[in-house]
Amino acid sequence: MGAVLTQHTAWVNAARAIEALRARGLLSPARVATLGASDLAGVIRPAGTPSIKARRLQALTGWLVESMGGTFRRLRTVPLIPLRRRLLEIPGLGPETADAILLYAAGRPVFVADGYTRRVLWRHRLIGQAAGYEETRAWLEAHLPSDPALFNEFHALLVAVGKSHCRSAPRCGDCPLRADLRGRAPAG
Repeated sequence: MGAVLTQHTAWVNAARAIEALRARGLLSPARVATLGASDLAGVIRPAGTPSIKARRLQALTGWLVESMGGTFRRLRTVPLIPLRRRLLEIPGLGPETADAILLYAAGRPVFVADGYTRRVLWRHRLIGQAAGYEETRAWLEAHLPSDPALFNEFHALLVAVGKSHCRSAPRCGDCPLRADLRGRAPAG
């Protein structure tokens, strides 16, 4: 649920919404799927855009109940490509959200190529500035061992570097990846 709640908001706000769901015993897909949209929106308000996210959560949890027996366990065994395609058909789930669900909830080898990831890779001249989500994801998956634990850790490290150093206005001076530039100025 965190993958939906963190859309267009800081993780701290999504975490508040998750805690509100937990406090009310609503962290199961079956419970969320049966909750009215306005009731759900009231609970997840800390994550922002509560009406939109309530509809997205209901679409996701409804699909989980209907197609996966209401658990994330089946996501670990269903063939990956058709599963990803099906997640992308759920209203409000784009590639980044679907891939976050696949990696973090299902432990599948799918890299989440978010904005931080693309910015760090572009500035270190590993991808082009115009590289989109799918191109970046494919590049990473082609250049790394297909290991969900590795993808999880590497993504977390890229996000940390992106938040603290590789911001819109870069802070390269004390970046732990600075040595990777080998005397070249970073792109952008």
